[in-house]
Parts: sequence; C-alpha cells; structure tokens
Amino acid sequence: MSIYREKVIDHYKNPRNFGKLDNPDIEVKESNPLCGDDIELYIKLNTNGSVADVKFSGKGCALSIAAASVLTEIISGKKLKELKRLNKKDIIKALDLPDPGPTRIECLLLPIKALKLGLTEYLKREVSNSKS
Repeated sequence: MSIYREKVIDHYKNPRNFGKLDNPDIEVKESNPLCGDDIELYIKLNTNGSVADVKFSGKGCALSIAAASVLTEIISGKKLKELKRLNKKDIIKALDLPDPGPTRIECLLLPIKALKLGLTEYLKREVSNSKS
C-alpha cells in the first residue's frame, strides 16, 4: 500500500496556512539535510498563551509538506502546554497514514521537531525576560 494517501496528496498540493507571519512570537527553521527538506514555522500567540495564528513555509517531499500543513491545523487555537504534548502519532493519525517506517519517519517528524525547538526557544526567552 502506498504511503501517499489521498490526504497526504491533498495537503501537499494545497498546503494549509502556507506563508509567513510578520513579527511572530515563535519563528523556527528546521532542516533534514539527508533528504533536503526545510520547514520554517511561524506562530503568533494570544495573551492567554494559545495559538492565534500559524503559518509555515519551506520545501520538501510530499510527506514533510503535508505533515507541516496538517500540523498547522492541529495547533491552531491550542495552548502552549497542549503543543508540548504533540507527537508523531498525532501527525500520522491526522494524515490517516499507516506506520511510515524508518525511512520516511524523519519527513513526518520534521515539522514536530521544528515546533518543539521553537517552543523550547520561546519558553527560555520568556523565563529570561521575566527575570530581567
């Protein structure tokens, strides 16, 4: 059975929330040098700490673009603590995929890695600012 199911192809050809945000609270770039995928994630937060707006840009294979697209849909409106709990199972379920296996999992994980890195950097910055 092909991993490129209908949902993956749809999100790849018609990515949701593709673009950039001005002055995001979280901006992060993550790359997979082995396959050449690059994802940039931009997140604006509400004053209550939930995702007010999210966009992504980048280039890559169908799986990495589809995963980034579906990730933006998943995190929209969610609070930071909810974002921290997201994992590969959430992406696999949202894209209605079978287990992608070890060769393709990195493509699916790239947007989640970007999100986790961005959250870590943001929270460190917030702690540092609160001590100032």
